[in-house]
Amino acid sequence: MANGKFIVIDGTDGSGKATQIELLTQALKKQKLKFETIDFPRYEENIYGRLAGRYLKGEFGGVNEVSPYLAALTYAGDRNLAKILIEKWLTEGKVVISNRYVPSSKAHMAAKLKPKDRDNFWQWLDELEYKTNKIPKENFVIFLYVDPQVAQKNVDAKSKRGYVGGKKRDIHEANIEHLIKSSKLYLKQAIQNKNWHVIYCMKQGQLRSREDIQQEIQVILKTKGII
Repeated sequence: MANGKFIVIDGTDGSGKATQIELLTQALKKQKLKFETIDFPRYEENIYGRLAGRYLKGEFGGVNEVSPYLAALTYAGDRNLAKILIEKWLTEGKVVISNRYVPSSKAHMAAKLKPKDRDNFWQWLDELEYKTNKIPKENFVIFLYVDPQVAQKNVDAKSKRGYVGGKKRDIHEANIEHLIKSSKLYLKQAIQNKNWHVIYCMKQGQLRSREDIQQEIQVILKTKGII
């Protein structure tokens, strides 16, 4: 759309997505580039976001008790409501940075399924999001990878989040098997899509500094002509 660019920053839970987006926006301000940011799910902004929060809190059952197709509808509905806003920003030539997007649903929802059923789910979700709802397609995805066991500990260090009702972890974050499966499905998407880049946020068993990771993000985006 026009000259706008749509960037998705995604990652394993506890990988520091919000921190990296904040650092990136600071860099864009210095470059005097027009940009907007958006976070998904939007837990408090609409009926779909609130429903996603209730799902993650465990109100409808455990992580493997809720159909991935039904759960995916809540996230898709939230993104669909944001479609007009994102399209507006892109037609204005802005860089749009999204914290999570469709790839997140692909990873977390397909992790509930048997391997033989995952490709069909991905095809269904692509049809729902991009063809039926016609939400904007992302130009580039940066995936922040942190070992799931380390990421789970990082989640525990976060401040309280309203949507989980005071708990430290939502039903995805509390299930290490789910986190391992979903992280592998993120990496599978990266292999299948040329517009993805994986940043490994750990080195020799330790987390890299946020500044080091941010530098890599900016180099990637500049090389790709995104910023």
